[in-house]
Amino acid sequence: MAAEHTVKAFDEDITRLRGLIAEMGGLAEVAIQEALDALVRGDVELADKVVARDKKLDVLETEVDKLSVRIIALRAPMADDLREVIAALKIGGVLERIGDYAKNIAKRVGMIERRGEFEPLTLLPAMGELAGEMVHDVLTAYAARDPDLAREVIATDAKVDAFYNSIFRNLVSYMVENPATISSAAQLLFVARNIERIGDHATNVAEMVHFAATGTYPPDDHR
Repeated sequence: MAAEHTVKAFDEDITRLRGLIAEMGGLAEVAIQEALDALVRGDVELADKVVARDKKLDVLETEVDKLSVRIIALRAPMADDLREVIAALKIGGVLERIGDYAKNIAKRVGMIERRGEFEPLTLLPAMGELAGEMVHDVLTAYAARDPDLAREVIATDAKVDAFYNSIFRNLVSYMVENPATISSAAQLLFVARNIERIGDHATNVAEMVHFAATGTYPPDDHR
């Protein structure tokens, strides 16, 4: 009877841990989308909401940390179970950082002038959408313990990098030709860099998902 109780309690803890990661992922996805919407529209009020909501992600990360440590200390998980707990512990930290990048994008919304003149403003939403899809897909892979989907997410990061390189070249050229726009263009470079980092962090999560599911990291051609 005691063993059954222990197993049930462990299952409840794992379910709670997965729920916290899912909640964090949902908040991160919304933050990315709303930060980009605010950027395109110049909506400072929406941007402020993204910044304020980031505190919720910080609170959830702390809950993930505490629960993970509790599970390890009290349940002594082994093999697959231990990998899952360790992966959740790391993923929680990465999702919090993704939220920070979305917050950083939102903070730049009010600093961009003459936004109608910048071609990259038409490219940044597409780049951000791709990075947001990576976050969504990697959370799906985590929930399903799907290493194949995790590898697909890793492969997608190259497309985000290509977007970043294109936007970088475009903005640098624009700044050279239009010195008066340097300040706003620099803010857009900062935004592009944050989106690129979101893609990198989604890749990091995908590697952890792959490890939790298989006990191995993806081969180098996927990383």
